[in-house]
Amino acid sequence: MNKWYQLSASQVAKKLRVDINHGLSSKEIDDRKKYYGENALQMEQQSAKFILFLKQFQDFMVLILLAATLIAGMLGEYIDAIAIMLIVLLNGCIGFFQEFKAEKSLEKLKSLAAPVAHVLRDGIWVKIPSQDVVVGDIVKISRGDRIPADMRIIQSNTLETEESPLTGESLPVVKTTEKIVQAGLEAQDQSNMGFKGTMVTRGHGVGIVVHVGMHTEMGHIASLMVKTKRLITPLEQRLAELGKILILVALSLTILVVVIGINQGHPVYQMFLAGVSLAVAVIPEGLPAIVTVALSLGVQRMIRKKAIIRQLSAVETLGTASVICSDKTGTMTENKMTVKKLYINNQFLSVSGDGYDLTGHFYLHKKKLAHDVPNLKRMLHYGMVCNHASLNLKGHSTIIEGDPTDAALLVVARKLGLSESDRHQFKLIKEIPFDSERKRMSVVVEDDNGMRFLIVKGAPDVLLPRFTYYLTESGRQVLTSVEKQKIEHAVNDMADQALRTLAIGFKPLQKNDHLNNFQLEKDLTFIGLYGMIDPPRKEVKEAILACKQAGIKTVMITGDHVKTARAIAKQLHLLPEDGLVLEGYELNRLSFAELKEIIDDVYVFARVTPEHKLKIVKAFQEKGHVVAMTGDGVNDAPAIKASNIGISMGISGTDVTKEASSLILMDDNFATIKKAIEEGRNIYDNIRKFVRYLLSSNVGEILVMLFALMMAMPLPLIPVQILWVNLVTDGLPALALGLDQPEDNVMERSPRNPRESIFARGLGYKILSRGFLIGIVTLLAFIIVFQQNNAFLEHARTVAFATLVMAQLIHVFDCRSDSSVFSRNPFENRYLIIAVLSSIFLLLLVIYWAPLQPIFQTTYLFFHDWLLIIGLSMIPTIIFGFSKK
Repeated sequence: MNKWYQLSASQVAKKLRVDINHGLSSKEIDDRKKYYGENALQMEQQSAKFILFLKQFQDFMVLILLAATLIAGMLGEYIDAIAIMLIVLLNGCIGFFQEFKAEKSLEKLKSLAAPVAHVLRDGIWVKIPSQDVVVGDIVKISRGDRIPADMRIIQSNTLETEESPLTGESLPVVKTTEKIVQAGLEAQDQSNMGFKGTMVTRGHGVGIVVHVGMHTEMGHIASLMVKTKRLITPLEQRLAELGKILILVALSLTILVVVIGINQGHPVYQMFLAGVSLAVAVIPEGLPAIVTVALSLGVQRMIRKKAIIRQLSAVETLGTASVICSDKTGTMTENKMTVKKLYINNQFLSVSGDGYDLTGHFYLHKKKLAHDVPNLKRMLHYGMVCNHASLNLKGHSTIIEGDPTDAALLVVARKLGLSESDRHQFKLIKEIPFDSERKRMSVVVEDDNGMRFLIVKGAPDVLLPRFTYYLTESGRQVLTSVEKQKIEHAVNDMADQALRTLAIGFKPLQKNDHLNNFQLEKDLTFIGLYGMIDPPRKEVKEAILACKQAGIKTVMITGDHVKTARAIAKQLHLLPEDGLVLEGYELNRLSFAELKEIIDDVYVFARVTPEHKLKIVKAFQEKGHVVAMTGDGVNDAPAIKASNIGISMGISGTDVTKEASSLILMDDNFATIKKAIEEGRNIYDNIRKFVRYLLSSNVGEILVMLFALMMAMPLPLIPVQILWVNLVTDGLPALALGLDQPEDNVMERSPRNPRESIFARGLGYKILSRGFLIGIVTLLAFIIVFQQNNAFLEHARTVAFATLVMAQLIHVFDCRSDSSVFSRNPFENRYLIIAVLSSIFLLLLVIYWAPLQPIFQTTYLFFHDWLLIIGLSMIPTIIFGFSKK
């Protein structure tokens, strides 16, 4: 392995054949991928398809069916044996297909949720999935990013990384750019290297990728990447517990039926198969598969709505959310900051143009100004220099990389005619980066004449105490208290107009000035104020109203000025007349108990720190709320992790927030949260629907057999018929219910209690009552036909079989709503219509196709039979279809 840390930046670039200022060309990428390999750790080897198929037959009840098949064959009942075998095989094929599709969906989700890397390709900085990084790529990293591959650092601005995944050392490591002469150093001592999987905790820098995938230090430590394990949701745990209970019931019923049947003189073999069939009827074999499919399809629908679910547990939790704590910038707003006003020379200038449009003009009292306004060029020039954003033109589009506030400063400078060459007139000597505690950024630069000075930009309330002078048209003046008040008034005026304010200033330096001195950012000279706005997204107001109707409170949390936050909140109708607005300093004064007392009345938190966000989340949770928390920065991760539903931004979010979250917004849009909650509620509703359908159908099958045995009558259904009903009549419509559209009132109901039983809100009663009637009408159909002619038992069984199937297929439409069967359009769910029609076709096939009649012991039915079947089948829905109970 090359000792990259022992080479200079230029030597590394030469060895890897890359231009540091231009990056790789797009033509080279495929060749480098083939030569150096993919930038991915090896996945855990998945089971072979054949093994996956065999796993479908390890279920306890399937093994019982296979045993029954063996016994049937040994007793010479070959038709029964073949029929059962075919049904088991068909059920296994369906399970295999569902599990195979689920694995593919999981792989797709992983690729969609993969972190991105900023690379220089063809001279332009672009975002690509980290797995597409190749050896030789020039990569830009900054605070909160996870390093995508092993790289040699070639630029470092107070860059520090946290390498505990690699070395176990929790303290950040300071990164340098100079080559290290000493040989044989371990990874933790290679201070000019960045390693795959480690986190940038401070500053920013640039590196050249030297190793990817399994050739990285992380690849050497782990030869296999641990496969992400799917989390079991509380719902699935409850269903698993239900399954255990049903198995006990099934075994008890099997023994009961066998004993009763033998005592009544039925053959032992027949009663054994009947008992097994009843046991199968008790257990909805398709339930776990349908739950998985419903969750998987719901996740796919969320992807189409720009929401990626990283943890399936979040799907269920989404339906219980009662509070959304949302960031303002980029989530509720466009995240395209635009400078609309400037305060300079004690007067306001207006700026035209919206978004990242580079055309615009400057106005004073509606009068268009020339570009030679005193101090204007200096102010906008300094704003470009003290800046991390980059601006590239691609056709007619402006591509921005970096913070939206920095981007706004670049755009307004371009409107004055300044260019990238103006930006690079100064040599960067030192940078003191922005962070949430300092609320400012400073750079020390040197001009062509060797003159040094400090440029600083940041929050006006933080910088104003540090200003000693201010710049006027006639030069630098001492900043008096009167002038300070004028600046404060200007800040307030802009904030009242929902403008975010940013102050900018400078300080002349001597070459021998100590740059680490704490006095460096004092005695500054004020130049002016930027007033910029990030307009609200048009769709957010409607989304907030929909959440309110759903019993979900929306709370804005922002680091912006309180007046800006209040103005935006009012525009979005988020803040009611009696709603409270709290600032960070007020949160500091409040104890946790005091915050809990008033938290339900607060709708806006302004000027907050990450620590405040964590306190807010915990206060809501203590009040019994299920909290969804959004964030994009690395410091949002604690609050996101502490929340019930952590939501990160797919575009602006850092890798660490994405990893801490359970939901990623691909478009950084608040309206997408509302869509995700609606989808989460609908998924849970659909699970209740098919649980209701499957269990009520199974109750009907059990009762018709049990009541017939207790009345000493012949069995109305044979085992093969019961198995067929379970597979076809139950399976297809139940799966279609999992695809049902949301009801109209899904976002008008209060959030569901997360501890609520699956059988809550009358579902248990619905299952038992509907199942009882389905069993009764099926038995009634059998008795009516059997008593007419005892010689034709096969005819009576065929009528009972058809009645059971039709009663269940009519009942499935009743399961679509908790209210009347007629409250929803029956043709709304086309999948359900197709499933029902398919089940009817298969029923007719079993009854009228001669080759299947001996297998299922069916016979032809006549018109008067169908009148009886349809009439009896409709009774359960007619009796209960108009009732909510």
